[in-house]
Amino acid sequence: MPAVDRRDRLVAIVGPTATGKSALALRLAQRLGGEIVSADSRQVYRGMDIGTAKPSAVERAAVPHHLIDVVDPDEEYSLAVYLRDAATAIGDAHRRRKLPILAGGTGQYAWGLIEGWQVPEVPPDRELRKRLEARAAVEGVEALHAELAKVDSEAASRIDSRNLRRVVRALEIRSIQGDTVARSKKPPEYRITVLGLTLPRDALYRRIDDRVDRMVEAGWVDEVQELLDLGYGPELPSMSGVGYRELADFLRGELDLDGAAERIKRRTHGFARQQHNWFKAADARIQWLDASTSLDELEDQAIDGLKAGLC
Repeated sequence: MPAVDRRDRLVAIVGPTATGKSALALRLAQRLGGEIVSADSRQVYRGMDIGTAKPSAVERAAVPHHLIDVVDPDEEYSLAVYLRDAATAIGDAHRRRKLPILAGGTGQYAWGLIEGWQVPEVPPDRELRKRLEARAAVEGVEALHAELAKVDSEAASRIDSRNLRRVVRALEIRSIQGDTVARSKKPPEYRITVLGLTLPRDALYRRIDDRVDRMVEAGWVDEVQELLDLGYGPELPSMSGVGYRELADFLRGELDLDGAAERIKRRTHGFARQQHNWFKAADARIQWLDASTSLDELEDQAIDGLKAGLC
């Protein structure tokens, strides 16, 4: 492959959970002289390692990783803060003449960076948040989502109507910002290649189920117990990540472990379907790669994709 001009390039690896984005990013970083910038909204939290499939200490020693272990689980971390931090990490990599590789399945984070969303940093309005959450308990989350659609149809189209936290946050921002909430875009000056990993649904679900089993065997329950012991309750936004509340229910005796694992698997299947809404098969900006192959073959596909052109 011709030498890569790392000063004005970004490679982004996107796709549903469990398709192997992190493993491919590590391979490409080692091969091309890169640094990895996470696009995962849960890996920013310290102490949440197993359940977020965070890169291991060995992997992080082999290649620099950014935007992992940024805040404690009870600290606020917003899209606006992420976009600022990610832009800094990418700029720093460019100055070191390294190739930044964005990798993760949080659609807001990935596309917000790729498309250059201009998102205001809006501090939380906790009283308004409490009122909206109380309304959702009576009227249902879907009623708040319908209200959001009336005042900000673009935001509503991007948010799952069942996602209480994100619906409430969008209404909170709209209330504070008013009509100025409309999002503008300023695409980055560097050139971007987007590689997407895909699997047939049945194969993806099997891979998800196997990974959940491995996470439980690796000590995920102990990780959740430690977080609870430190005072990080299941009501925190950080603990809304798939699996943490289910395992907290198990630890409180409300579920057996098999039941918790089954709920985690079903919820992860649903999360993967939502990710397909962010990373669409028909999106011409994405060069899709077959994630059912070996990692060696996937790496070769990716290198061919990088040769093929830029989006």
